[in-house]
Amino acid sequence: MDVGNSSFVTEFILVGLTEYSGTKLPFFFLFLGVYIVTVAGNLGLLTLIRLNSHLHTPMYHFLFNLSFIDLCYSSDITPKLLVNFVSKINTISYAGCMTQLFFYCFFVSAECYVLMVMAYDRYVAICKPLLYTVTMSPQGCSLLAVIVYVGAFAGAWAHTGCMLRLTFCEANTINHYMCDVLPLLELSCTSTQANELVVFIGIGFNVGAPSLTIIVSYTFILTSILHIRSTEGRFKAFSTCSSHIIVVSVFFGSGAFMYLHPPAVLSMDQGKVSTVFYTIVVPMLNPLIYSFRNKEVKVALKKFFSRKISSI
Repeated sequence: MDVGNSSFVTEFILVGLTEYSGTKLPFFFLFLGVYIVTVAGNLGLLTLIRLNSHLHTPMYHFLFNLSFIDLCYSSDITPKLLVNFVSKINTISYAGCMTQLFFYCFFVSAECYVLMVMAYDRYVAICKPLLYTVTMSPQGCSLLAVIVYVGAFAGAWAHTGCMLRLTFCEANTINHYMCDVLPLLELSCTSTQANELVVFIGIGFNVGAPSLTIIVSYTFILTSILHIRSTEGRFKAFSTCSSHIIVVSVFFGSGAFMYLHPPAVLSMDQGKVSTVFYTIVVPMLNPLIYSFRNKEVKVALKKFFSRKISSI
């Protein structure tokens, strides 16, 4: 990635989550534990889906991608946050900051699109069951996955490319624990109008479009479920969506709290807490939600551990 010559700053200082030294060590062990659970949970789910042939379905194909994305963007953010808790000054090079920004934007955008595609998958499964095999064929799933990652790449490159055009003069202290778009814009000594426009457009494409698709999909899903006569049938149909609904609510809810508040209402410190939730906590929760609330995953887990125990 070409960082150009438009910046006088060679490195940034990350303020981190807290400046109080007394809380840094407890926070270090807390977030280290969260990161270990995140890595173990997502790697476990990736392995389980890959090894279990019963989970080789479109829904688990997208869940596999969701776990991969969660693992990657948690690993992009959390290690640098942990360094902040054990070092006096946490610096990051200009190139490192732009690289972290790119991958952060890429994986967060990809998560939005994957959640949208998973909602579409549930819509086809419940509302158009006779067309499900054709619509969600291996070729169709691969095409949707390509769209997810190409769209995420385009969005990430737009944000990062516009950031590379800015000039950072003397101010190099980022009031955050990572290189995010808005804290970086505050440090620029040149016009950020183009960047603000990209942020506005990005919210429309990366948040607005997926949110609208998810809402419309679940409106049709709910209508179809209500037309099912048997209580057992309604429960079975709804249970296939419950995990996804929880994940969507937590992810988009925490993101909305961060980005849809006016700056005068939401301070940067409050914003950092909200960002922690959807960048660090949500990647840990997703595999737990799908493990404990999904019957097929629980059955696959039981079979996996049964085989391991019997082989001892």
